Amino acid sequence: MALLVVGSVALDTVYTPKGELKEGLGGSASYFSMAASLFAPVHLVGVVGKDFPAEHIERFKVRGIDLDGLYVANGKTFRWHGRYDEDFGDPETLLTELNVFADFSPNLPPRYRSIPYVFLGNIHPALQLQVLEQMESPKLVAADTMNFWIERERDKLLEVLRRIDMLVINELEVRLLTGVRSVLAGARRIQQMGPKNVVVKRGAYGSFALFGEDIFIAPAYPTLDVMDPTGAGDSFAGGMMGYIASCDDLSPETLRMGIIYGTLVASFNVEGFSIHKLEQITREQVDSRLEEFRKMTRF
Repeated sequence: MALLVVGSVALDTVYTPKGELKEGLGGSASYFSMAASLFAPVHLVGVVGKDFPAEHIERFKVRGIDLDGLYVANGKTFRWHGRYDEDFGDPETLLTELNVFADFSPNLPPRYRSIPYVFLGNIHPALQLQVLEQMESPKLVAADTMNFWIERERDKLLEVLRRIDMLVINELEVRLLTGVRSVLAGARRIQQMGPKNVVVKRGAYGSFALFGEDIFIAPAYPTLDVMDPTGAGDSFAGGMMGYIASCDDLSPETLRMGIIYGTLVASFNVEGFSIHKLEQITREQVDSRLEEFRKMTRF
């Protein structure tokens, strides 16, 4: 089944201990779309400026991503510059220029409004609500958020939480949102806010999820070839949602396997800069890594 993503499309400049990339394709919707397109048809809603390179448009099209919802506005594309230290933890932000993204107002093409699977990327909660107002009875709505919205737009974010089925969030954000240090207790509290499914990203330690009363814990796939962690969380969400949409099934078994596929796709993503690795891999390569992962976690 088809999958809709609404989020940022950006040009990133990134410095890591393994090298640097200038003006590479970035943004939450870019990573999500490239990951999800391994499994299901993806429709992207976002905005770029007149300076957005045509080669990046072609990279989306090669993967079959529908760009009728990608608007080209007068002005410059959103830019982000960041630097990672030796442990590849949270990056230091060197520059953020919202440019045309500052005035982004998602207006969905009519044929997008009946898409059954929806992912609301890390954008202002008011924009997430704007998307929800345009949707026609989706089967699954998942959303991402960040500490900035938790601290600055809490009321709007809580309104979003009351209307979604799944929240994808990291461990620090769980604590900020709930005031609880325990991941389990925090996830339970988030369920009380609305979403019955809560997926907690834990970086190199994998992920923790609650699907109703069902608890699922997955380790990260170990790799020695980390080049650039940018977009790891978005590619995780893309792999997870892409797999779920491809199955058109919301059983606990499918949700669990979605977590695993998201983990594996993210493990490829960090092995290259920007979306370079994501655009090269195939579903067969992901499935091959899945078999390795099964052996690692079998006991």
